[in-house]
Amino acid sequence: MPSVMGLLEERERAARQRVEVLQAELREAEAAWERFVIARETVGQVLAEPRDCERVPVAAPDQRPRPVAGPVPGSVVPVRTAGLGTAVLAPDYRRMMAVLAERGGEAMDCRQLAVALGLEQVPAKAEGVRSKAKRLAQRGWLIEAVPGRFNVADGQAGGS
Repeated sequence: MPSVMGLLEERERAARQRVEVLQAELREAEAAWERFVIARETVGQVLAEPRDCERVPVAAPDQRPRPVAGPVPGSVVPVRTAGLGTAVLAPDYRRMMAVLAERGGEAMDCRQLAVALGLEQVPAKAEGVRSKAKRLAQRGWLIEAVPGRFNVADGQAGGS
């Protein structure tokens, strides 16, 4: 028969192990909680800052942030409105608009457009051009009267 002291030591060991497990869970929960607090505070600070889209600081390697005066590659294509020129578009989109405007109303398919832009004649490049052309068409910059063939929208043939 086990001794009373042995039984007490066994229960003490079990209780100590349970406490260690609970303390580890508590540390994990506190760490997660701290991350949420930091995230909430950061989002609050970002939302509280004034939004000046024309002067977004961009940091170059080993340089101080410098303001950006216009669109950058990869920027969002705005919905075309009256009086909005192609100058608001990123460089790749402006090049596409210029190539199509030079055609004088003749629609081009994506392969032709990729070649006119000086890209390789491979399906991946044509697909990238198609994606950009579709985006421009969805936002009113281009017209896709015939599926897969694009032309500038009315009033865009002149450029900016």
